[in-house]
Amino acid sequence: MKRREFLQSSIAAVAASTAGLPALAVADKAADKPSIRSYRPLGKTAINMSDISFGAGKLPSAAMILRAIDQGVNYFDTAPDYGNSESLIGEAMTRFKQRDKIYIASKYCSPTPYPAHLALGASKADYIAAVDASLKRMNLDYLDVVFVHAIGEKSASLEQEQQRLLDEAMLLATETLKKAGKVRYLAVSSHGPNNLEPLLTKAVTSGHFDLIMTAFNFMKFPKLPEVIKTAAEKGVGIIAMKTLAGAKENHVEPGAAIFEHAAFRWVLKHPQVAGLVVTIKTVEDLNLYLQASGTPFTVADQRTLDRYASRYSQIYCRTGCGDCMDSCPQGVDIANILRHQMYFEDYGDEKRAMQGYAALTHPATPCLDCQQPSCTAACHHGLPVASQLQAAHRTLSWSAVA
Repeated sequence: MKRREFLQSSIAAVAASTAGLPALAVADKAADKPSIRSYRPLGKTAINMSDISFGAGKLPSAAMILRAIDQGVNYFDTAPDYGNSESLIGEAMTRFKQRDKIYIASKYCSPTPYPAHLALGASKADYIAAVDASLKRMNLDYLDVVFVHAIGEKSASLEQEQQRLLDEAMLLATETLKKAGKVRYLAVSSHGPNNLEPLLTKAVTSGHFDLIMTAFNFMKFPKLPEVIKTAAEKGVGIIAMKTLAGAKENHVEPGAAIFEHAAFRWVLKHPQVAGLVVTIKTVEDLNLYLQASGTPFTVADQRTLDRYASRYSQIYCRTGCGDCMDSCPQGVDIANILRHQMYFEDYGDEKRAMQGYAALTHPATPCLDCQQPSCTAACHHGLPVASQLQAAHRTLSWSAVA
């Protein structure tokens, strides 16, 4: 079967599997239904968020939102460029009448395929229109949080991304939206790979942002703890994402802790972190992830994470690392390419991965004929970067689908 046929059949299968979900979330009859057991303050905001919160990038139905609410999840993260996620949340909101019991975050984006973040140069009117459109799609009067999204994702200079981070048009629009009661808090997110720590530090020290959402997991973020410490000292809330370090396995070996639980507990053992956002696609995901809520990090968890790190250390491209970004004379966008490959292979998000790859200015095309792969030598973790880039191009390129 060709990849295009595979993707089309997969989409059809998902549609068929979710069509019969109930219109309203109802309580499971099982007494041991997993639910949120811990809520944490998000900086100086008035938000106490569920420690395990809902990433709606692959939202299958409105019923999933209602089911998650029923099980205690109260923070939901979406974006205009997450497919029909906002519209499905809007459908759920027509049925859920206790808006003040949950928190909904979206992004300054347009409703086109990811990545569709408003670029530097967007006007104040563009920012306001983006929020108004999100509110309309979600049947809401206000957003709890609006994000300047994925700062440092594109291979722009630090100065250019700092300009997008503190764009006067965005700040003026946010002020207007807050005064109108349409937005409560301003946030910024980053999974790198460019200048993750300095950009988040700039956000924290600027005084403009109420919270940050950052890639953070047990694999490698040596400078991030200092950013987190500074944010906590200033009362800036902290949310973690990309917590599963590539999500390269979702099973448990006999006698070991469940990997997802261990990874979540490692993040949540940091008291400055209010909670984590993880993509939830199925009821099975929801029930599995919520079992980790409010539970302590254990010796068994550490053993599971050590085993994972040993097994995948020379395969997993660390989110937010960026050590190799200046190594390629052709300017290939190495880290973002490998992140999109991760979305395809490990997250099962094939369409978004291919769309994201197609949007890159510097794809891996030159890697196919590269005779001197300096990128491999630049990786401090021993990854076979050149061969990974070649494989990523063959996987993600639309031309390979034909």
